[in-house]
Amino acid sequence: MSQQLEKVKELIALREQARIGGGEKAIEGQHAKGKFTARERINMLLDEGSFEEFDMFVKHRCYNFGMEKKTFLGDGVVTGCGTIAGRLVYVFAQDFTVIGGSLSETLAMKICKVMDQAMKVGAPVIGLNDSGGARIQEGVNALAGYAEIFQRNILASGVVPQISAILGPCAGGAVYSPALTDFNIMAEGTSYMFLTGPAVVKTVLGEDVTQEQLGGASVHASKSGVAHFTGKNDEEVIATIRNLMAYLPQNNMEEPPYVPTNDPIDRKEDFLNEIIPDNANEPYDMYEVINSIVDDGQFLEVHKDYAKNLIVGFAHFGGTSVGIVANQPKAMAGVLDSNSSRKGARFVRFCDAFNIPIVTLVDVPGFLPGTQQEYGGVILHGAKLLYAYGEATVPKVTVTLRKSYGGSHIVMSCKQLRGDMNYAWPTANIAVMGADGAVNVLYAKEIKAEEDPAKKAEIAAAKKKEYDDLFSNPYNAAKYGYIDDVIEPRNTRFRIIRALEQLATKKLTNPAKKHDNLPL
Repeated sequence: MSQQLEKVKELIALREQARIGGGEKAIEGQHAKGKFTARERINMLLDEGSFEEFDMFVKHRCYNFGMEKKTFLGDGVVTGCGTIAGRLVYVFAQDFTVIGGSLSETLAMKICKVMDQAMKVGAPVIGLNDSGGARIQEGVNALAGYAEIFQRNILASGVVPQISAILGPCAGGAVYSPALTDFNIMAEGTSYMFLTGPAVVKTVLGEDVTQEQLGGASVHASKSGVAHFTGKNDEEVIATIRNLMAYLPQNNMEEPPYVPTNDPIDRKEDFLNEIIPDNANEPYDMYEVINSIVDDGQFLEVHKDYAKNLIVGFAHFGGTSVGIVANQPKAMAGVLDSNSSRKGARFVRFCDAFNIPIVTLVDVPGFLPGTQQEYGGVILHGAKLLYAYGEATVPKVTVTLRKSYGGSHIVMSCKQLRGDMNYAWPTANIAVMGADGAVNVLYAKEIKAEEDPAKKAEIAAAKKKEYDDLFSNPYNAAKYGYIDDVIEPRNTRFRIIRALEQLATKKLTNPAKKHDNLPL
């Protein structure tokens, strides 16, 4: 055998060694937990045969605590690039079979390399996280490695989409990289995220809590809002990433992908003409509206279990990728509060950063009152949503279905926040407040002065009708040009698509600045 063939044979053997990570026993342990290995996850994520791996032969450089005897090719993370539906993405997958996927200086270097490459070519970065945290044996070098990754997350923000999957432990400083990315997707039952674990919580606070209770997928999806999506297992998480990519552009200089559809642009939905209840306080389901007007009834909801009074997510209209923001009358009557305001603001800013038009469906009676909201900074959180809409330069189409009162009317993409096309259904009520509240303010003395209860009620009813006639309709706002048109509900899909077609060439820039000072 020639020397060249010998070297080729050696290369093949080293590749095989690298591909088994921490060894067959460690791989069996990963499978026993219901988890896949790093390379199995990458193969599920990317188009078949498209993965090109980088730095397969990297080893750590630590000699403390006997680490020189624990070296593995690739050192705990698999990195490279490939395609999803034919589109280039960069990916790193932490390998829990190698020293628990713990982060070393060289492991961080590998992750930073793919992030740098993604920025150069303008392609999304997807991180599959499954790590025990910093490699303690490396001390400050491991911390420096985390900081290098975080710096790249920050610089890449708003330039290329960043998606994090949490498929195992993610604790301590490790949580900040996913927190800095655009979307977090957690696997139910096998993943968790927290800054300080149950043992520290017990020591410091005397509080008994499990890993799942402290930082499991359901906690972060419903209580903290850290997780945008959850999946029952690795496969479902990865399928969600592939689905999400169908709505996102490669970078902030490109348009989102066009997805052809056979769904007619002028499809009418007659039931929408009757969906609004006669009783203004009776709820209806905004999901029915959304599912009936988007292409093929396909809606990818973001933050589904968090702040349910506001719905956000992605859909297509006539093949165009769009972000939808909608009040949900079935949850807390659709009021805005601190959590829903933050949720909406974050989503609007993402869409604006990546050239995704925003469709807003409005039915909002106001902001949630009370000391809990005021002490929790609802003013600041509401300002975030207002700021996000006012700052956004992408096409913005707003449809008011029913209530749109006071400050909540303003923050839901009103005309004065540079809404491009603002439509209303005939059932829309656009005013400072509802008729009951307005009458109590405007005619309080007159009503109070009347001693006869029957007469008192008669006056109140008459004044309420007077107010309703003036303001509880869309025509008063339309009179001033704040509403561009009052539309028939069944034609909502058609009008939105026509508006988006009209706005496809929109050009709008904000004043030059180093960066804004968003109320935080």
